[in-house]
Amino acid sequence: MMKIPKVVCYGEVLFDKLPTVKKIGGAPLNVAIRVNSLGGQAQLISSVGADQEGNEIIDYLNALDFPTDFIQTCQHYPTGEAKVSLDDKGNATYEIKHPVAWDQITLNQNITTLVAQSDALIFGSLSNRDKKSRTTLLELLKLAKYSVLDLNLRAPHYEQSTLKELILNADLIKCSDEEFNEITSLYKSTYNSIELNVQYIAKITKTKSICITMGANGALFYYDSKFYYCDGYDINVVDTVGAGDSFLAGLVIQLLQNNNKPQYALNFACATGAMVAQNSGANPKIHLHDIIEIMST
Repeated sequence: MMKIPKVVCYGEVLFDKLPTVKKIGGAPLNVAIRVNSLGGQAQLISSVGADQEGNEIIDYLNALDFPTDFIQTCQHYPTGEAKVSLDDKGNATYEIKHPVAWDQITLNQNITTLVAQSDALIFGSLSNRDKKSRTTLLELLKLAKYSVLDLNLRAPHYEQSTLKELILNADLIKCSDEEFNEITSLYKSTYNSIELNVQYIAKITKTKSICITMGANGALFYYDSKFYYCDGYDINVVDTVGAGDSFLAGLVIQLLQNNNKPQYALNFACATGAMVAQNSGANPKIHLHDIIEIMST
């Protein structure tokens, strides 16, 4: 029987307020929901406000049978929200409210036990913009068996010193090509080739794996000192909201289940992200057989 990976996602849960509708999201939540839909067992460590929108998020997750045991309620800050704007190609930009409840995640015995007993901890840079949640995360990273950093850079919500600290705590870094350019600049790389830059960053930060998404051009994956590539899949893009989150969920699930098959994991991740991008919103229902079918093309 194939192992069911236990994954913990840490960070923001919020309302994405799109031009015509509002939807519940946040990268860690999107990743967790997709992990569960792909056969994993995900938990989310986050916080919502003691308000109507916080109640709506908990009700929404309960309706999905998604566990809410580790989502805290903050009495002093509201539930998070992000105003989402889409360009004519469906690419999203975000205006993120600050400060909010998920900036105040509190360390306790329940979440430390959860992380220690799980196979992977996935975290992003956004949830580290305030000291409280950042301090909690750094304590949890000491207990993580496998740590995955989703850079997910959203200006102006990060600082260079924090990024360096997070990178040094990551076994796997996932980022877009634009985000990777920021990292190479941060570490003052002088290389022009993306492969040489990846090897340089991996060496200087002692990071074992780096995955770079390149939009319609697919993705690159540096794993166990080797490079793997996927050109992506030809689809009609509706919007890109959540596509990168589902990509990451697919990659991590496959690595935990088939850690000797990085090429398959990368192909699977690209197909999963493509399936989401051809639908509206971050968490459309997609099925495993649809992912396998698109991979066959």
